[in-house]
Amino acid sequence: MPVQEPFVIVGGGLAGAKAAETLRSEGFDGPLVLVAEEPELPYERPPLSKGYLLGKSPRASAQVHDAGWYGTHDVDLRAGVGATSLDPGAHRLTLDTGEELGYAKLLLATGSSARRLPVPGADLDGVRYLRTLADSDRLVADLSGGGRTVLVVGAGWIGLEVAAAARQHGNAVTVVEPQPTPLHAVLGPEMGKVFARLHRGHGVDLFTDTTVREFRGTGGRVEAVVTDGHAGLPADVVVVGIGAVPNTGLAAAAGLDVDNGIVTDHSLRTSAPDVFAAGDVASAFSPLYGRYVRVEHWANALNQGPAAARSMLGQEVTYDRVPYFYTDQYDLGMEYSGLAGPGATVVCRGAPESGEFIAFWMEEGRVTAGMNVNVWDVTGPIQQLIRMRRQVPVASLTDPGTPLERLAS
Repeated sequence: MPVQEPFVIVGGGLAGAKAAETLRSEGFDGPLVLVAEEPELPYERPPLSKGYLLGKSPRASAQVHDAGWYGTHDVDLRAGVGATSLDPGAHRLTLDTGEELGYAKLLLATGSSARRLPVPGADLDGVRYLRTLADSDRLVADLSGGGRTVLVVGAGWIGLEVAAAARQHGNAVTVVEPQPTPLHAVLGPEMGKVFARLHRGHGVDLFTDTTVREFRGTGGRVEAVVTDGHAGLPADVVVVGIGAVPNTGLAAAAGLDVDNGIVTDHSLRTSAPDVFAAGDVASAFSPLYGRYVRVEHWANALNQGPAAARSMLGQEVTYDRVPYFYTDQYDLGMEYSGLAGPGATVVCRGAPESGEFIAFWMEEGRVTAGMNVNVWDVTGPIQQLIRMRRQVPVASLTDPGTPLERLAS
């Protein structure tokens, strides 16, 4: 009997691990290899800036499965091993150990990497990024015990979650952001001001419309940050959170279609036969939006990995979920669904100043995104409103007495 070529997954994050789990739960009993570049059990990323960084959850809480799961389910986990080249025509993957793996089907779940800030002094000790579990380990050591001066570059989701964790550990925190408000590109100015008030209310020095020019220090250690408005903001630790870049190098070198991620169809198939992509790295065609969409959030990896696994098994798959994200900062819990365009209008159910409200982004009378802040169990109807693509009266959206379920029915 010929030896069956394995299904191979490249990427030790949530998408890759959930794909492996789904392949087994869907009855695939052939050889299965999971190549994970980091020397860790596959893990998910939210605890890195949330529970683990806050000291509320153990390190192991980030793991998708415990160590025994891989052996029990006959998954050949290659932790600490990277993929160096891919030959789609020959169905061969080369690893940094020198081994060549043949494959029947291949899933690229290579994730993304933190975008680097190219300014003088960027290589000083104490300049941190947060993308990996090892990054979070270093930050836990930096922040624990308090008493330090922490400067965060970038008021996006990662930057703000790190700022909140640093404050809750008892550190002095400054945030520098080039846009007029935090989260300006994602939420726009009105909702960005909500997060500006939140952090300033918790003692964060927040400088918007401010660009970092240089990191300075002595003895190889960062001590100050120069901006276009400050000669030197003090910093014992600098955390740079200015976005992420999809890890497309392996795919691009192999000739796959790449455009802001690895391009896939609605079933997560790439331009190469028997090669699929999922998670942060996938720019997948969304029937819901009628265009290619790349989403870097937890829920996308959680759901896209299993969808790709089913597609690998030959099942009919259409991935068209509404993008979803959540954050916890201080006493604020928030869930965000959808994709808001730059021309959207924001309307609110409840007053943002109250700390409990729902914001809706609307285009041509239709809901394109929704954000519930300290209001729970409304994600379902919000996502249904987005899916319906029909006009909704603003007066009904903003009226707390009108159940969202009724509007979404």
